[in-house]
Amino acid sequence: MRLEDLGLIGNCQYSALIENTGEVVWCCLPRFDSEPVFSTLLDERSGGRFVVGAPDGSRGQQRYLDNSNVLETVFHSAEGAFRVLDFAPRFAQHERMFRPTQMFRIVEPINGTPRIRVLCEPRLGWSKAQPPALQGSNHIQYDGFTSPLRLTTDIPPSYLNGQPFALTERRHLALTWGAPIEEPLAGLSDRFLHDTLRYWRRWVKHCNIPPMFQQEVIRSALALKLHCFEDTGAIVAAMTTSIPEAAGSGRTWDYRYCWLRDAYYALEAFRLLGHFEEREKFTVFLLNIAGDRPDLALAPLYRVDGTRNLDERILADWPGFSGDGPVRVGNAAASQIQHDIFGEMVLALAPVFFDDRFSAERTPASLALLERLTRRAIALAGTPDAGIWEYRTDVKPQTFSSLMSWAAADRMAALSARHAPAQTAEWRKAAETLREQIVARAWNPRLNAFTASYGGDDLDASLLEMANLRFLPVDDPRLHSTIDAIRAGLSQDGWLLRYRLDDGFGRPTVAFLICSFWLVEALAATGRTAEARDIMVHINGACSPLGLLSEDCETASRRMWGNFPQAYSHVGLIHAAFAASPRWSEVL
Repeated sequence: MRLEDLGLIGNCQYSALIENTGEVVWCCLPRFDSEPVFSTLLDERSGGRFVVGAPDGSRGQQRYLDNSNVLETVFHSAEGAFRVLDFAPRFAQHERMFRPTQMFRIVEPINGTPRIRVLCEPRLGWSKAQPPALQGSNHIQYDGFTSPLRLTTDIPPSYLNGQPFALTERRHLALTWGAPIEEPLAGLSDRFLHDTLRYWRRWVKHCNIPPMFQQEVIRSALALKLHCFEDTGAIVAAMTTSIPEAAGSGRTWDYRYCWLRDAYYALEAFRLLGHFEEREKFTVFLLNIAGDRPDLALAPLYRVDGTRNLDERILADWPGFSGDGPVRVGNAAASQIQHDIFGEMVLALAPVFFDDRFSAERTPASLALLERLTRRAIALAGTPDAGIWEYRTDVKPQTFSSLMSWAAADRMAALSARHAPAQTAEWRKAAETLREQIVARAWNPRLNAFTASYGGDDLDASLLEMANLRFLPVDDPRLHSTIDAIRAGLSQDGWLLRYRLDDGFGRPTVAFLICSFWLVEALAATGRTAEARDIMVHINGACSPLGLLSEDCETASRRMWGNFPQAYSHVGLIHAAFAASPRWSEVL
């Protein structure tokens, strides 16, 4: 199985990955961090599957219907051709968003009399137990789940066991979690398809896009939107768990959760896109998380409902992606000490006091929270932590964490000038002190660059963010030489590694995609736009045929690795595209 052969559908309640064979290979219900119902992504032999495809298992050609998250897979054979339309309903109804935990699959002949195969074999989560199936006249109900799971269809039930049959007319399948469908299926499916297409196309029309890299930004925006859990506003890092960062690496992590670190960058992506609602919902989620901890004992990541029960365990009876394990559930990083999250929380929440549309969230309590977060960030600067890369080795004072502490103090100084002038001098002094500390302790004259840790000798791609955060003036030679050193020292076939040090799992061998997007932003921020655009064109080659991105890229083969799709990679693409592209006023 290859990530390049997978398409994503969803509706901000759940998601599913569908291979170009027509098989649903991954789907957790009723939400992103639930146990999987379909799971051949991690166990091709015993995992649950839902197939609507060719009898011989051959691959079709996938595409998204224009400006939507409706996936089309077209199959050709000697008997004829057919297509499968897969989608999760999402549209406005009764003045609220309708996003049921339902998957619709519409299959129709294109020419000839093609033969197809349909097989639905869900599994009871991590146990992989087969649920009892009760067959009705036009449905199959699967028992044993926490809510009723039912497949309703106008295909004869006798054909639902994988037996090939001739497709002579348009057919419909609807998998529902919870309340079953109680109205004519064909009309309902067609109406839901029409309304879902209309919703996504209208949403795209409301997106800002840059003059260059338009299709890449549109697809990344649509993919990022599917990572939003609308019930709480949380945004998950990825839809999957345990896809290794590289073959045989053992680097398999569960990413179906919300990282506080990602908040600022994701919120900024939605700001660039011009979508306020997603920003507001995620901001409220962050305020709830931080407001629930008066002591600011924040975890680096949370479940989509805001809880933090994320004990990590290994499932020994799951072979893993292409047999490459281990399969992990939960994430031990939730218990790590990561000091950068306090600065990133300040960056994420600061717009509440700069953007007047956040009037409901702009309260004395919110301002007090920002002050406490900033004081915590300042106090922790220069002290050891696991850092942005979540090292599972000995901790050190991470330069990036201190950079985020500086950013918190710097932004708080600007914010207080508007809302608490008496504190402005304090924050400005703190920011300047932190800048001096970082320059004194993280600058390496031999490398002519800032390094990953205080007094260290290792380069770190995350320090490219110095340019975007305005840590130094854009013409400061130390900023340019750091960018050049990272580019030269961490480059691999035109992409960037995170770092080259041994992190306890060996030295990384694959590019971490967001790092290359950071490089594009850094070059653009320092006036090197032509270089930024050249790199942007090159790294867009890492996208799948559908325009989706994973976390990592094996640069020689351009094969994707890591959890998929990866919100952070798509966020990085959006930022980089806007940075490298001219403004519309320069084009029109």
